[in-house]
Amino acid sequence: MPKILIVDDEPNIVTLISRYAQREGYDIATASDGREAIDKCRNEDFDVIVMDVMMPDTDGFTACKKIKEFKDIPVIMLSARGTEFDKLFGFEVGVDDYVTKPFSPMELMARIKVILSHSRSTEQRSDSGKLTVSGIEIDTLGMTVTVDGEKADLTAKEYALLLLLVKNKGIVLSRDRILNEVWGYDSFGVDRTVDWQIKLLRTKLGEYRDSIKTVRGVGYKFEV
Repeated sequence: MPKILIVDDEPNIVTLISRYAQREGYDIATASDGREAIDKCRNEDFDVIVMDVMMPDTDGFTACKKIKEFKDIPVIMLSARGTEFDKLFGFEVGVDDYVTKPFSPMELMARIKVILSHSRSTEQRSDSGKLTVSGIEIDTLGMTVTVDGEKADLTAKEYALLLLLVKNKGIVLSRDRILNEVWGYDSFGVDRTVDWQIKLLRTKLGEYRDSIKTVRGVGYKFEV
């Protein structure tokens, strides 16, 4: 049974999400702030974390960054602030998905299902070997990337995005296809999730940042 950690300082939000999650058959744990969430993640294993940004003591972004340092647990961030800066910062610290308040509980459950199914398919994948394009090397077994011999500090989503682009080198990939293959959904991809993630990925590729080409009105392609 998948175990979900719900982190929010608003009891009514915790109750609402818990009710819907239990209907889906998930095991539920809760925390009222980021510090409590960090402590629980040190002592327990979770399949997904649903966490608010604005909380007392330790905010969601700080908690997410600290948790990702010792456990790779997918994080869905909830926030009443949906600015481009907030989402970019969230992806930078390792957030896997971003839901803006007010939100639909049914949509949130759908996103949790997608993340769970995507995590299972990643675990079952038996890729091996390395892909090398110019000075970029992707170790598909160790899920690491080096740029000119230096390890690039990529999040799981940035790694998956780069791998998809490199495997389809020279082919234009639409935003919908990227959303579907990297995030596992398309109908919810109405914001600029792909564009923000591409922007962050480029900053980590150094002199190869321009290898990710923008195809206006369509999407992106990788081309050295």
